[in-house]
Amino acid sequence: MMRGDWIATWTASPMNVWAADMVVPGFYNQTIREIARISVGGRRLRIRLSNEFGSAPIVIDAAYVALAGEDGAIQPLTSRPLTFGGEVTASIAPGAPLFSDPVELATLPLSRLALSFYVSGHFPVETHHYEAQQTTFISIPGNFAASELLPLQQTTTSRYLASAIYVDAKEGSRAIACFGDSITDGYGSQIDGDRRWPDVLGERLRAGPTTQDVAVLNLGIGGNRLLSNRRGAKALERFDRDVLSLPRISHLVIMEGVNDIGWPNTALAGADQVMTAKQIISAIRQLAARAETAGIRVILGTLTPFEGTRSESPVGDFYTPEKEKVRAAVNAWIREAEGVHGLVDFDAAVRDPARPTRLLPAYDCGDHIHPSDAGYRAMAQAIDLALFE
Repeated sequence: MMRGDWIATWTASPMNVWAADMVVPGFYNQTIREIARISVGGRRLRIRLSNEFGSAPIVIDAAYVALAGEDGAIQPLTSRPLTFGGEVTASIAPGAPLFSDPVELATLPLSRLALSFYVSGHFPVETHHYEAQQTTFISIPGNFAASELLPLQQTTTSRYLASAIYVDAKEGSRAIACFGDSITDGYGSQIDGDRRWPDVLGERLRAGPTTQDVAVLNLGIGGNRLLSNRRGAKALERFDRDVLSLPRISHLVIMEGVNDIGWPNTALAGADQVMTAKQIISAIRQLAARAETAGIRVILGTLTPFEGTRSESPVGDFYTPEKEKVRAAVNAWIREAEGVHGLVDFDAAVRDPARPTRLLPAYDCGDHIHPSDAGYRAMAQAIDLALFE
């Protein structure tokens, strides 16, 4: 295969571990199985693992990929061992990713893969993807990477190793990067349902005669911000890794800034992290400029409403009228922004017409900031597919 024929078909942005998100502190002599629904298929694939926030190497003793069955099972006849430079074992260096060798496994669009990793030693969790909305299966002690079913110790809804899947897709295939926070990541959507707005966008593109070979990549991180670190590196910092490093990205949808507005003056962030509309707009402009310099067409998404969202403590409110003014100013700029390829008015798609500072109740997952499955579908339906043709 010629160089350049690979395309990312699925992604999960690596993020640092914040103590409040610690579900599993580490693994020892266990098998971890992660499930991922890809967007476009191919004849071969390769996997990217991540230890990008780690302080020590992670030794992988065995790794397998297979088509996923039900409830964490695999389809045994499709199981393939992964190798790394021809070896079945590998070490993921701290601060770095690790790519597998290509493996022969034909996949169809929108199919689900099971990625199984056995670590015989101690594996401290320092890099993960916290709110994956997807069940990860964790075994009792032992190597069960090739097993049809794992003897379970527990499950979580976080990811721990896989950060991208690549396929040798058809000539002319390309990808759309969806870059944002938990609303792009799909928090509040059905676990294992693949009902995030990028998932629904991928289904819509697959059904179109001219967009069947367009991958949709979810690069959302829950709690992520444009200008401040805490949950994942800030958007301005992670952009090269999460977007520009991926091959054949033709379009980028940016929807980020709600946490920059809402977090300050709460238990999550202090008054020193208050951001003005001008600062948020400047950050979005920088992301757009970096994408356009790489030949990527930029589509901006308006920020959705969040009145009624409660703070995690009485320190301060996530929503205030002053914060709403900032959101309104950012959205006004996005709706009139020059020099970008297009606009998606996510705000108009999910707000309550009777009270535009709130989500429509039918589109609210219950916390007044994250959409429900129906809300995420409305967001995806608001995207004009002609933007990608």
